[in-house]
Amino acid sequence: MSENQNNDSNPSKPEWQLIEKLLQSAQSEKKSTRRWGIFFKLLTFSYLFFILAIFVSKQMPSAPGAGVNEGHTALVDVHGVISEAEDASADNITSGLRAAFEAENSKSIIMRINSPGGSPVQSDYVFNEIQRLKEKHPEKKLYAVITDVGASGAYYIAAAADEIYANPSSIVGSIGVIMGGGFGFEGLMGKLGVERRTVKAGAHKDLLDPFSPVKGFQQKHMQSMLDGVHEEFINSVKSGRGDRLKDDPLLFTGLFWNGRDALELGLVDAFGSAGYVAREIIEVEKIVDYTVRPSPVDAIFDRLGVSIGGTIAQQLGLSSGFKME
Repeated sequence: MSENQNNDSNPSKPEWQLIEKLLQSAQSEKKSTRRWGIFFKLLTFSYLFFILAIFVSKQMPSAPGAGVNEGHTALVDVHGVISEAEDASADNITSGLRAAFEAENSKSIIMRINSPGGSPVQSDYVFNEIQRLKEKHPEKKLYAVITDVGASGAYYIAAAADEIYANPSSIVGSIGVIMGGGFGFEGLMGKLGVERRTVKAGAHKDLLDPFSPVKGFQQKHMQSMLDGVHEEFINSVKSGRGDRLKDDPLLFTGLFWNGRDALELGLVDAFGSAGYVAREIIEVEKIVDYTVRPSPVDAIFDRLGVSIGGTIAQQLGLSSGFKME
């Protein structure tokens, strides 16, 4: 009797093997069903969100300041590093300024600046476009208002304005040019017995190589190039500010000052915020923002796309541990 019972419960018998396969198959099917369920829920959510985004975007004005039918002060923000890849790119700033100058009911324009500077090329693009817009619309004045920081390339842009306002605690100036040259490791490499091996075509292709000694000609060449950019910066500031600038030998050395000292040096004209300038100087208190900003819908979709893609890959077993944040 006991021998028959042992034989019946033997896991190696075909009946037990079949039961085990059925259980494994049912478990695998359950996991697959759950994964596909999650996938279709995410797909449905994405579709609904897409429809909502289209609806919201249609309710938004097609351009900054669109549909404003009364007199107003136009505002364009310059915020953050001035760079082609940032929000404060020349394209974004000049697009906002063009819209502000060309708006039928804008009386004057405030360029509100909070930036440490950035690309001299991008700053020069903006400076030149401001000059063009002022010539095209002589009836409208441009006022620069520096909040926390208006330095380097940001001051380059501000200098094109008719007047510059700041706060006594603002950081203003830094009229200079710098290029990081890295670090020189050749001495350390010599002590460690490490040999630098390079293959190049062009005598100076290794310019600023941190593992090679600085060559006199290369140093002079880089200094000459930076001096040229600095000279362009100085000439633009002088053309914008004119005889308001004080004759101070430190003015174009790259130093920066607080707003109170900047006023003494002629770098700014007076103290005041954007609201003050609109109310007291332009005398049109209503402010309309013409700043070109990333679409909220685009920003949400950028973040949502990464999130959904990672979730789907993880739930379908396509992720190998790599995580995007």
